[in-house]
Amino acid sequence: MNKRDFPKIHFYDQDFVDIYDKTWNWLSEYWINTETGEQDSEGLFVYPVNGKYILDQLETIFSSFFLVYSNRNYPASKNIDYFYARQEENGAIRWKYDAATNSPVIDKKNPEGIGLPLFAWAEFNLYHKSANKRRIKEVMPVLQKYMEWIDRTFKQQNGLYSVPHECSTMFNSPRKGAFYPVDFNCCMAINMAHMSALGDILNDKDLSFQYKKMYFSLKTRINSLMWDVESGFYYDLDKNEQRLSQKTIAGFWPLLAELSNADRADTLIAHLSNPKTFGTDHPFPTLSADSPDFKENGEGFKGSVLAPFNFMVIKGLEKYQRYAFARECSIRHLYYILEALSPADSKRKGDLYEAYLPCQEGPATCRSEKDFPRKRFLHFTGLSTVALMIENVIGLNISLPRKTVDWIIPNLEIMGIEKLSLKRNLITILSNKSKRGWEIQMESEKLYYFTINILDQKKKTLPIPSGKCSMLIDKL
Repeated sequence: MNKRDFPKIHFYDQDFVDIYDKTWNWLSEYWINTETGEQDSEGLFVYPVNGKYILDQLETIFSSFFLVYSNRNYPASKNIDYFYARQEENGAIRWKYDAATNSPVIDKKNPEGIGLPLFAWAEFNLYHKSANKRRIKEVMPVLQKYMEWIDRTFKQQNGLYSVPHECSTMFNSPRKGAFYPVDFNCCMAINMAHMSALGDILNDKDLSFQYKKMYFSLKTRINSLMWDVESGFYYDLDKNEQRLSQKTIAGFWPLLAELSNADRADTLIAHLSNPKTFGTDHPFPTLSADSPDFKENGEGFKGSVLAPFNFMVIKGLEKYQRYAFARECSIRHLYYILEALSPADSKRKGDLYEAYLPCQEGPATCRSEKDFPRKRFLHFTGLSTVALMIENVIGLNISLPRKTVDWIIPNLEIMGIEKLSLKRNLITILSNKSKRGWEIQMESEKLYYFTINILDQKKKTLPIPSGKCSMLIDKL
């Protein structure tokens, strides 16, 4: 395949298309053979810092969610497999490794080197974009051993997990006293739910039931201990199981874990449009705007906006069918990324950044960390410029094993995707306005099932044959 042959997107705002294209063009700079230091698409996806190649678990897992759209130009599972290959006898997989020595990077604040446990979530997504069932069979023993290590090492008598909150990589987040971090516990719930789903894929009923039971048990504990009715938010707990007072972005992981009932979800989601908490101009700050520690310059995790946490929130909104709001937030977030790439102040050179200001355009700052935010840090920003662009702005949800493409269109616009590789099947889906009205044009090499949901008013599933075809929206 031609290395430039990435899927093309169509959107009425050309700037969105340009930033998407630029992301793929820039990506080759960060695929590196860590032994020679040379660019190599067969190497690892790393961001060099001071000449070192450090692989980070969170960055690896999140980046797989946009690498799946590279039409196999870049392997989405390469870095994940690197972590699996480092698994220790006791099941441990550490949060960071030095690729030069293949040894774990241990921090005194996180002596066990535990990271947010989301490998099963990533594998579930990889499966739906590749339909590789054999991979699930191969990695399942690694994932089970890893979960057993976490249980033995970090699970407390109350059924919750106690880990250093720094494992979320939110290095200076004001979470002092957090003994039971809400994000880690929710990530365990997310992983358990996806371990159960992977068990279903393998048709292993015992495995599926085991992890489903673990999920519901943890869900009950998080909901009973971490939810605060008065403020409508989930909080970290201290050693005595008392809720701490800081509202951080970590409090939204329960949406992605599907822990909240409808009423709680409504209350929690309301914070995302409340300018006094998380509804800042650039959605969503890592710390609530009403916190005494909130900083408008971002100051690391005291208010900065970061792509992986926005991605997490937006995927959580999808779980509760808030598609229009998820799209609106994705578009606003992308506009702020574009503003920082091409600033109105011509004296300042623009770029992509790891973190952004919450109340105006531009990159965040942090006095204590000179390397924050990292420029052109695609492990994170690719989530916004590629994954959110395809899944939430254009609105496509693709599952290869199910042979389905769902297209949620909140409003009719000229947009779509061209030559997206679904295994050995290139598909094109475009909406255009013709003399006959709004028309969806499609091209495929094999049959698949297409579900279109327009403005929550029209929903239809149709088998799409191979070759070219089109449908008029008015006739649906």
